[in-house]
Amino acid sequence: MIMGMVMMMSFGLVDTFFVSLLGTHELAAISFTFPVTFTVISLNIGLGIGTSAIIGRMQGARDFSRSRFYATGSLMLSVLLVGALAFIGYLSIEPVFSALNADPALMPAIRDYMSVWYLSSIFLSLPMVGNSVLRACGDTRTPSIIMASGGALNAALDPLLIFGFGPVPAMGIQGAALATLIAWLVGASWIIYLLAVKRQLILPRILGLAELKECAREILRIGLPAAGANMLTPIAGGVMTAVVAGYGAEAVAAWGVGNRMESIASIVILALSMTLPPFISQNVGANLHARVRHAYHIAIRFVLMWQLAVFVLLWLLSDWIAAAFANEPDVGFLIALFLTIVPLGYGMQGIIILTNSSLNAMHRPMSALILSIVRLFVFYVPVSYIASIYFGIQGLFWGTVAANAMMALLSFASFRRALNQEWPTTQQGEIL
Repeated sequence: MIMGMVMMMSFGLVDTFFVSLLGTHELAAISFTFPVTFTVISLNIGLGIGTSAIIGRMQGARDFSRSRFYATGSLMLSVLLVGALAFIGYLSIEPVFSALNADPALMPAIRDYMSVWYLSSIFLSLPMVGNSVLRACGDTRTPSIIMASGGALNAALDPLLIFGFGPVPAMGIQGAALATLIAWLVGASWIIYLLAVKRQLILPRILGLAELKECAREILRIGLPAAGANMLTPIAGGVMTAVVAGYGAEAVAAWGVGNRMESIASIVILALSMTLPPFISQNVGANLHARVRHAYHIAIRFVLMWQLAVFVLLWLLSDWIAAAFANEPDVGFLIALFLTIVPLGYGMQGIIILTNSSLNAMHRPMSALILSIVRLFVFYVPVSYIASIYFGIQGLFWGTVAANAMMALLSFASFRRALNQEWPTTQQGEIL
């Protein structure tokens, strides 16, 4: 999963790198799109979480017939919901990005990118939710291959479509979105073939309206709170982008690069957040509750040590990374400043993410949603904003670290309490 996630997360990073070669104007434009694109992606993530939790439990209970039924419904539901959200997003590009404090001069570039990206998001829904089906059935290798192939195809197409070559015209920032569209279209075709033909993990037909409603009710019971929790992240990110915009286009460009670097730096956390929930769901379905506690504690201890090492590495390479992404000294300075402060909180952020994904796997989505609301709007945004008032953009960076530390402690305590409420003792009599 880690190898696959590296390639999947490279979509945004590779796009950012090649677009940065066009100039600070284009880099600032694509940086503004991150909160919006992640909102749509978060809906897919939420639906995938609901799908994984339900199918994982059915697999653990050996109920394979219902598993295929719900897998089919989840794919249909994802296309319908993401398609509707993308359509609304396409119609509201200018008002949304104006609300994010985007400079009117950036709006043509933003529209060029988002008009194609919204179409591509519909095809993204199939591999994202389809991969959740595969992981819930115990296969993490195939989703990794699909994601890695999509990332490689996107990376190969980016320079061709952005800068042009031979008969292919230079499309600029819109070429980055078109490369993403082609990569996700290939991934969608591949996952449907695997699930329907090769693995037979979904039904070979379209569900009727009554059947789709039945599936939607169960999937959305977990998927909607999970999607809502994930959507809160880009909403908070949009607020933070608006705050950063007060420091100028250079700060927005640096913030965008830093956020995309965060996706790569947190790759182990993201991989664990996709593999730990099916493990927990299957063991809940098989009534092996002690393994749930044990797996969670192992993941938390590991991610703290790993992310500390990542912080040290980013601190040492900060100047080199800044030079690779920035053409202007002011942008490079702010990127380096970001990388020497913000990654210190990634390990604590890992505790938050893994706790939320574990609660969803235990079919406690509202607990995860409440923790997400508290994290973003009680700690992350207020603490960072207040710190920026007194200490400028450097204070904002330190504020994110402090917010993650406080929320990590609360998340860990909340999960322990949830375990004690759910299962006071394990089947072996061990106190949780």
